[in-house]
Amino acid sequence: MMIQMLKLEEQQSLGEACCTLSELVTKPNRSLTLDLIRREESVSSTHSQHCGKLTVHAEECFSSKSTADIILRCIDLESKDLFSKSDPFLVISKLVESGISIPVCKTEVLKNDHNPTWKPVFLNIQQVGSKDSPLVIECFNFISNGKHDLIGKVQKSLADLEKLHLGREGENLYLPTLVGHNYENKILNSKLLVEKFSETVQHTFLDYLAGGFELNFMVAIDFTASNGNPRLPDSLHYIDPSGRLNAYQKAIYEVGEVLQFYDADKRYPAWGFGARPIDGPVSHCFNLNGSSNYCEVQGIQGIMMAYTSALFNVSLAGPTLFGHVINRASVVACDSLSTGAKKYFALLIITDGVITDLQETKDALVKASDLPLSILIVGVGGADFKEMEILDADKGERLESTTGCIASRDIVQFVPFRDLQSKSSTRACLNMLVQFPK
Repeated sequence: MMIQMLKLEEQQSLGEACCTLSELVTKPNRSLTLDLIRREESVSSTHSQHCGKLTVHAEECFSSKSTADIILRCIDLESKDLFSKSDPFLVISKLVESGISIPVCKTEVLKNDHNPTWKPVFLNIQQVGSKDSPLVIECFNFISNGKHDLIGKVQKSLADLEKLHLGREGENLYLPTLVGHNYENKILNSKLLVEKFSETVQHTFLDYLAGGFELNFMVAIDFTASNGNPRLPDSLHYIDPSGRLNAYQKAIYEVGEVLQFYDADKRYPAWGFGARPIDGPVSHCFNLNGSSNYCEVQGIQGIMMAYTSALFNVSLAGPTLFGHVINRASVVACDSLSTGAKKYFALLIITDGVITDLQETKDALVKASDLPLSILIVGVGGADFKEMEILDADKGERLESTTGCIASRDIVQFVPFRDLQSKSSTRACLNMLVQFPK
């Protein structure tokens, strides 16, 4: 059957309408009726005609809420090292229609272990397609030069892995082996076992809205010296006399403009970190408005004014520590939870570079993962943000604290602002927002 594609430029426009996603999802039934408007064809004309109405309804894919918590182990792995046992790790990939496998998760490397049990991996059902979508699970021996040896592999879906767990059975690994001009699968004695398989539903940001929760927006701004002297044009904190926004102002404005629709009172806790207030020591969490008693400002404009004022009243210092502001936000969320208030908190952290308290930050995030709190980190400038990717934990392995506790969920979303600027910034922010909590 031939399907003819319509050429939009040859069609007659009946009208147009626009709205923000926040307007739509905050409606009780997630439906919004808009007036269709058709503008006059003349470029110079400002007249428009009302041409009817358009109703838009938002739905959320249920599979995006389901997450599989899996512990995998292997037994009797073959040795790939000459004088020691193998250093195995797993790579889990999904198969797409073209037959290409795309990695979605990787475990840690376990040294000198032929019977390894890896830390739990967490796979979102939507991330892999469905429970019946084929997955390739490959076991490699770690090599420092990056040319890892394949020990063996299996192809199973999440449904298959669940059956292996329930049946307490192992699956033999196989190794593609060249025989003549063709590859054949050599069945190995090594086995993959599923030590744990559980499926949970993670409530999303839209669930919280539907349940009557109010989103509360908070912001923390990096005032460390690595941003450059604010008085010089090459500084990320430079206030341009022409009114052009710097990187921090753009991030505050563009992200804040989206989030403010969800915050009823428009009063936002705002902090700075990594600076030395006048006549004081370096502070890793100070009130942006300069007050010693309260941290809130009114509206996005209030954040912008407090930020500009702080630049003239603090000295940029260091190091870059996230733990203090995350703990401060956690206290706010915890206090709200203890009073039974229906509030969910989103903390925006804007930073320019590498943090120096990575493990302390992990500890704070693991502790905060049980609270109604999500954190959006926006990286400005051209720094290497590898550690931000670690905190984001989008590759299946959740954060672990110093004491060995695992985060109950992933509450961090990271995006480099340079990437956010390469597309419609409003749409990018909204796409990140609907992942709260992930």
